[in-house]
Amino acid sequence: MDIRIRGARTNNLKAVDVDIPRGRLVVFAGVSGSGKSSLVFDTIAAEAGHQLNETFPPFTRNRLPKWSRPEVEEIKGLSPVVVIDQRRLGGNARSTVGTITDAWTYLRLLFSRIGTPHVGESNHFSFNDPAGMCPTCSGLGEVVVSAVERFLDLDRSLAEGAILLPGFGNGGYWYAQYADIGSFTADTPLREWTPQEREALLYGGAAAAALGVRPPADYEGIVARFERIYLHTSDNLSDRKQEAIARFTRSQSCPDCHGDRLNEASRGVTVLGHTIGELSRMEVTELADLVGRVTEPAVAPVRAALLDRLGAMVTMGLGYLHLGRATTTLSGGESQRIKTVKHLGSSLVEMLYVFDEPTVGLHPHDVQSMITLLRQLRDQGNTVLVVEHDPAVMAVADQIVEIGPDAGAGGGELVFQGRFEDLKAARTATALALAAQAPAKAAPRAATGVITVAGATRNNLKDLTVDFPAQVLTVLTGVAGSGKSSLAAELVAQQGAVVIDQRALSTNRRSTPITYTGIATPIRKLFAQASGLPAGHFSANSAGACPDCNGLGVIYTDLAFMDGQETVCQTCQGRRFTPEVLTHRVNGLSIADVDDLTIHDALDLLPDAAIRRGLGHLDRVGLGYLRLGQPLTTLSGGECQRVKIAKELRDSAEPTLYVMDEPTTGLHLRDIATLLRILDQLVEQGHTAVVIEHNVQVIRHADWVIDLGPGPGKHGGQVLYEGPVAGLKDTATADAIG
Repeated sequence: MDIRIRGARTNNLKAVDVDIPRGRLVVFAGVSGSGKSSLVFDTIAAEAGHQLNETFPPFTRNRLPKWSRPEVEEIKGLSPVVVIDQRRLGGNARSTVGTITDAWTYLRLLFSRIGTPHVGESNHFSFNDPAGMCPTCSGLGEVVVSAVERFLDLDRSLAEGAILLPGFGNGGYWYAQYADIGSFTADTPLREWTPQEREALLYGGAAAAALGVRPPADYEGIVARFERIYLHTSDNLSDRKQEAIARFTRSQSCPDCHGDRLNEASRGVTVLGHTIGELSRMEVTELADLVGRVTEPAVAPVRAALLDRLGAMVTMGLGYLHLGRATTTLSGGESQRIKTVKHLGSSLVEMLYVFDEPTVGLHPHDVQSMITLLRQLRDQGNTVLVVEHDPAVMAVADQIVEIGPDAGAGGGELVFQGRFEDLKAARTATALALAAQAPAKAAPRAATGVITVAGATRNNLKDLTVDFPAQVLTVLTGVAGSGKSSLAAELVAQQGAVVIDQRALSTNRRSTPITYTGIATPIRKLFAQASGLPAGHFSANSAGACPDCNGLGVIYTDLAFMDGQETVCQTCQGRRFTPEVLTHRVNGLSIADVDDLTIHDALDLLPDAAIRRGLGHLDRVGLGYLRLGQPLTTLSGGECQRVKIAKELRDSAEPTLYVMDEPTTGLHLRDIATLLRILDQLVEQGHTAVVIEHNVQVIRHADWVIDLGPGPGKHGGQVLYEGPVAGLKDTATADAIG
């Protein structure tokens, strides 16, 4: 039985009918915004998730992930769905690679059974359990300490506000405790004080007692007073206090456990001569070799389960990570691969696995590892659906489904279904892009200077000093984990830069291209001039809003322990405005019609220079298909990144250093050419662009390449090559670009 879909109309889908084979690896292709995600995630996965949730009682459903039912006439043949997307794992300070993959659970069980000396059950090796956590740092491995070097401005006197802490400046609550006690000169810059006087001001104690004019017996140094007020309190912290803590403290390794997170007894236990803290800092590949040497029969099942977890990580190209790595530091691509570890060991079959661009963050050299994973899930008896642009993944798919032919209103149709060999002979956007291979740049642009990163030792970097050429396009390349992101982070830290990464836009349900570009005001002015009404009447958040839905267009009904219900407002029929407001038009359009315009159409139909300036850059980055009223929360990662780039194109003035993290994420092969034109525009305006990228088209287009490696983790962190792309050879990147 196939997955049978009839009349799918979610988002831009145009009554799509398609049968998708079960038990196969199926790749969904198409240009960015064509509707492939609408079919896979918003239709298939959403309906599968919703139907599974319906099997639970209402109380339980209210605590499960919410799935919006798709607009589809018929859908059959679904299985329970597992969605593995690109969202970063996030988590809190207690979430690590070991805990998220359950590898830490097996490792601490191993230590509790065969570790010497024996200290107790496995919870004694859990830093999240009072039985095992270090009492000093509560299992976090770090403590918050005063950043004393930030407390004082030595070029000011006390009267001029030399104490930078809130409430300690002249006129502040604590000022008199230091300036008026007769022990310190209030009008002399602190730089002219003796070291002993500054020590007494900060810490009191013996230094204060040795002053010529001793302070009062109850004198309290600035550091002690700050820590008492801000750090040693159980009260709920106000925003003001939280800001002060963020500004005047820093985290450092716990002085007792030195980052191991465990108490003294647990830290001393060894297996094969290593403590559990030492194992948590080993690369997964190295750890797997060590665990393989455990021979005690009593722990054979634990050893096997742990090796399965570690082996899965190695298979996915994550062998360079270590179990103590915080999940908050993982990239989107690393997060996606980490999420799959549990599923490899699952005994469940006939599941529906849905992947969102699983090769994101992977060097072409590493893509084969992800392909192996996808095939393994399929061969276990599951259906694997993959939204992907990488030709290597398309080539191994059992079937390819392409949605198109274009983006937005120009997409939403089934344009191809079949094998990869047949796709190459078709005339679809994907087929044409596969046939077009751009050569390496023959005449790279000349730099106008250099931007230097000196002595970089972040993570695995081997004390690197690197010159980035100014006002050209530089691409950082290398296998996953080779140190690209670390070098880019050092560049930002040492030189300052505008960072355009893969994080979602800061938006809410009312955020649209209209609000984000700031064109709401000129649009309202246009309608105000045409109607004679105040501009506020044309705002869905103000006087013109429908009174029943408050301008949202929908009514939300809270059903207590059952799923809430969101329905179209019956008063305005989802149009958001009052009937009076909707009678006024500009070029035949009501204010509600403007929401349905694409950016490209709005540039022609809305006669205002401010509107053209606001929308022009979004059109230039290939987002002309977006509707003006489309919530930005519905944009893909690649679309969000292009929105950010468009904003920089609009706002940039002075020559600026831009650092971009895989800007091709979510982009179809055809759309990458548009991205390259945008990068060229930035450089031609006098800016410097540094891009972390694996895409072959982008690498070939670079003026300058810095290739890191040779391997991941401790095997990387070295510069293998820096220069024009034509000179790149004898590295994994050179092999990939051909």
